[in-house]
Amino acid sequence: MRQTKPEYIKYDLAIVGGGIVGLATAREMLLRQPRLRLIVLEKEKDIVQHQSGHNSGVIHTGIYYTPGSLKAKACVEGHREAIKFCQEKGIPYELCGKVIVALDESELPRLMDIYNRGLTNGVQGLELIGPERLRELEPYATGIKAIYSPNTGIVDWAKVARAYAEEVMAQGGEIVTDSAVYALTSSNNRTMISVRQSNKVEFELEADNIITCGGLQSDLLANMSGEKSAVQIVPFRGDYYVLRPEKRYMCRSLIYPVPDPRFPFLGVHFTKRMDGEVWAGPNAVLAFAREGYRRRDIKPQDLGRVLGYAGFWKMAGKYWQMGLTEMYRDYLKSAYVKALQRYMPEISGADLLPGPSGVRAQAISADGKLVDDFLIVHGQNVVHVQNAPSPAATSSLVIARMIADEAERTFQVNQKK
Repeated sequence: MRQTKPEYIKYDLAIVGGGIVGLATAREMLLRQPRLRLIVLEKEKDIVQHQSGHNSGVIHTGIYYTPGSLKAKACVEGHREAIKFCQEKGIPYELCGKVIVALDESELPRLMDIYNRGLTNGVQGLELIGPERLRELEPYATGIKAIYSPNTGIVDWAKVARAYAEEVMAQGGEIVTDSAVYALTSSNNRTMISVRQSNKVEFELEADNIITCGGLQSDLLANMSGEKSAVQIVPFRGDYYVLRPEKRYMCRSLIYPVPDPRFPFLGVHFTKRMDGEVWAGPNAVLAFAREGYRRRDIKPQDLGRVLGYAGFWKMAGKYWQMGLTEMYRDYLKSAYVKALQRYMPEISGADLLPGPSGVRAQAISADGKLVDDFLIVHGQNVVHVQNAPSPAATSSLVIARMIADEAERTFQVNQKK
């Protein structure tokens, strides 16, 4: 990787975005076409600086997702592929298991629906367990029934992404960081890519074809290419607390609630990490900047785009009560602790230290719907990954194949014209 101008000016394929999906896609394209002159452009000074580097590190199995959806297909297969890749590369991981806990009778129908979804999706090893077995697995957790998923695991996804990057470079691909794309201009089946670096150096590249994997910037990249985005990204910040080191024994694996099926967010939960930490959270509150990892991060242009989008207000009109609850918990630690105590009664505010934050790129359609599945669209000589939420990291090798398939269909069609 380097931060200087690229070696060449003309490329067969440019991939915009150096997160885990962009890097996995670059790797896949080079595996298929080893002679491809390929470049990955990343606007930050290093790769995996946003969603790929701020996630909780879970290897998901595919329990939650609607049978037949891209998420379900990609996650179940992606779980196997991710573990195989880690084994081949010597990347540490752990299948520590996970429990999804129902607290009362009202949650049992949703718990059973999730269990049946998991079985339909082909998730292996799922068990329905009662309070006694739950206490054996997680002595400090409480609940009347739970799903036990022994094959859910943890890994450092940033290490996985960097291993993808190493393969890309070993196969002759270029990765250039500190290179923000600010314009895409297409003509005669070619696209000129205008790039600006932090030292104010600007340059242009020419590419026959482009794939954008922009995460938090995905809709803006689609608009740049002239393919008006059908969705808009609304950033949601998720704040975590971490258990004090002397309290980590209270969580052995992953403890999750029964999620509300109306939302793509899973609710506050406990997550064991590869570094030994235990994260508690996250919440989900509107971020006032697309890359706003702190409450005080405000970017008027980003906030203006959100507030000026009719789809946001339609969504807010449906879910304003939940939004207020999330904001309340965000600013009042005691409310956050109370939510955690529902699943781990013995935990206290003194057991929790301020933790990291992440920002989720939530795609919202013009009618106010939260786009839950992966969304890949194409235009002339370009493929845009418009929505790649969790479990995108788990599914990254499979999503890369989906993107590569779409790219090959799109680019072949355009070449025939």
